[in-house]
Amino acid sequence: MPRKNNAKNYEEAIAALQEILKQVENNELGIDQLAEKLKEAKTLIAYCKEKLYHTDEEIRKILDSEEK
Repeated sequence: MPRKNNAKNYEEAIAALQEILKQVENNELGIDQLAEKLKEAKTLIAYCKEKLYHTDEEIRKILDSEEK
């Protein structure tokens, strides 16, 4: 999945989401900025979900191979 954000890994994506949340909660964004930040947050969330899914699959494979 092509990313439109600068996050290089899960931790950076979470940090970026936390920053967006802080800006929203503190009313630091104008209406135009808000729309752009929400689009960015949507992309970041999709990236995090995908990363968690793939990590979960890897862990399951590792655990399954140890049981055999």
